Amino acid sequence: MEKNKLERLSELTRISRVRELTEEEQSERTALRNEYRAAVTGNLAAQLNRITIVEPDGSQRRLSDKKRSGEEN
Repeated sequence: MEKNKLERLSELTRISRVRELTEEEQSERTALRNEYRAAVTGNLAAQLNRITIVEPDGSQRRLSDKKRSGEEN
């Protein structure tokens, strides 16, 4: 997420603590929050996809491979 959008989201949050946001500000804040959540979720998913699990026998598997194979443990 771009720095200016994150600053705007923070600004709207500060404003909401002082007064009620207008309809336009509320919709802008909701859109910015959704964009922020998508960015955080995407970054987390990318990090998890890069994790490699070393099995007791020394073999290595990516965490994403374990998920696809339907293993729970």
